[in-house]
Amino acid sequence: MIIVGRKPVLEALRANVHIKKLILLRTSTSKLMSDFRSLASARGIPVSEVNHDEFYAFIGNESKRAQGVAIVVEAFHYATVDAILQRARERDEKPFILVLDEIEDPQNLGALIRTAECAGAHGVVIPKHHAASVTPTVVKASAGASAHILIARVTNIVQTLEELKKYGVWIVGTAVESQTLYTAIDYSEAVALIIGNEGRGMRRLVREHCDFVVRIPVFGRVQSLNASVAGALLLYEVVRSRHRATRTENDPQIHSFL
Repeated sequence: MIIVGRKPVLEALRANVHIKKLILLRTSTSKLMSDFRSLASARGIPVSEVNHDEFYAFIGNESKRAQGVAIVVEAFHYATVDAILQRARERDEKPFILVLDEIEDPQNLGALIRTAECAGAHGVVIPKHHAASVTPTVVKASAGASAHILIARVTNIVQTLEELKKYGVWIVGTAVESQTLYTAIDYSEAVALIIGNEGRGMRRLVREHCDFVVRIPVFGRVQSLNASVAGALLLYEVVRSRHRATRTENDPQIHSFL
């Protein structure tokens, strides 16, 4: 798999991603390019500096987003749901997971991965079928966040939700017709958020396995938000809820101000 773009490549070099080769456009002489060389050298990664024609012949369709730098990596290594739960235990935190039910747009998938990582989620779960997978486009859209967060790819989302429930994880789905506002839920416990398909929303069986189904209010003529925007709002509602719970536990006097 070829990953291009300065931010995604930089994050991959910093993370524990197995990189086979770093390719630089020979005319690129910025300090950042020097940093790329240093990071690659420190990890023992071969560096090739090539001319314009060689560089763009190599990266092909990704040329518009390359910014003079590319890496060759092994196919994306997916984690397991158990590994995501283990990460929560290692951090001594209650599980915080994003589940994506047939998100098809690679840009949406990348944006959701990026926001989940920024919000401190322990992992993202995606289905193997009828959904976008982690490709170079997704890595680029995630701004390199896919190198830092665990992503599990499962055969059956419903079975995964059943397993998560056995570990005490509450399942919160989203639907525009729900009567429960997304701000009405306490997210301070172990939680898995579900964002459904861009057009169809959550599938029926997935919805039936939710403990709560919430909606994000809209006030304009368009009746639904982009999937990545909806996901961002819910992810940071978890952050807000948990931060508030922590502050209240540490200082009971603060409760009256929240």
